[in-house]
Amino acid sequence: MNKFIVALAAALIAAHASAQSWPSKPVRVIVNVAPGGVADVTARVLAQRLTEALGQAFVVDNRAGGDGYIGFDFVSHADPDGHTLVYSPGSSMMISPHIVKRADLDPLKVLTPVAATGAVSLYVLLNPGVPAQNFDEFLAYARANSGKLNYGSPGNGTSPHIATEVFNREAKVKLNHIPYKGAGPALKDLLGGQIELTFDPGVGIASAKAGKLRMVAVAGPVRHPDFPDVPTLEEKGFKGIDGGPHFGFYAPAATPGDVIQKMNFEIQKAMKDPMVNDRFKALAVNLAPSMSAEQFAAYVRAEYGRYAKLLTELNIGAQ
Repeated sequence: MNKFIVALAAALIAAHASAQSWPSKPVRVIVNVAPGGVADVTARVLAQRLTEALGQAFVVDNRAGGDGYIGFDFVSHADPDGHTLVYSPGSSMMISPHIVKRADLDPLKVLTPVAATGAVSLYVLLNPGVPAQNFDEFLAYARANSGKLNYGSPGNGTSPHIATEVFNREAKVKLNHIPYKGAGPALKDLLGGQIELTFDPGVGIASAKAGKLRMVAVAGPVRHPDFPDVPTLEEKGFKGIDGGPHFGFYAPAATPGDVIQKMNFEIQKAMKDPMVNDRFKALAVNLAPSMSAEQFAAYVRAEYGRYAKLLTELNIGAQ
């Protein structure tokens, strides 16, 4: 018994020391979508602030593709010491696993939630070649040309994909889905005219301001302050269409609890920094409420369950 107590005490001391020393070397932040999207940009904003605050480099590494699984797989095999994290859109963790199932990789089992950061509204952006100046004209055109318009999304199972499919159902239209490896590549093709529209998570706002794209609606709770005349979809009578669950940080499942708590504390502290707040606001990202790691884990489980039901209703099944 005495040996057991000594061993337990030693383990507790080691866990406490690991939390106190984190980070003891550069931290690799895997972003599981392509550069240029909101997840990538917000990850880099937070990495910069954490680097400044903690004295170790937080290095962003994009590993896009596989509907988020490429990034998940890499981090799941990393040392569980808090020095390799994945920063992911909520859709990759809470929606995509219902659509693209991997028997060898369940992200809810191989990863543990660390901290929530924010969620986006979506902006219905049209290529100027679409002959519609506002939402009502767009809706009429889409209904008259059902099955002829293509929309891009950051990938299968992402929030923009699901939101657009809910819109298809509620508006009684048929927009064809073209999946990309991130919001950035989808925006590029929208600007180039390869697709007609996107439910954009914010990366296309600057192009809309410049007149290169036309914003006709907001899938979110409020209008965008720079586009006060553009209505929300709810104002137009379409409910339940939004930007999806919160983005967040995740660590390998075996990461010690004390380290998870330390990471959660430091990330939430960074989220309160005025520079971070300003950058998130410029991207139209709504800050997540303050959550402990345990509360974030409960949120992930609840949203995972909610989307399981929604995807069944939309007849979007597993591949």
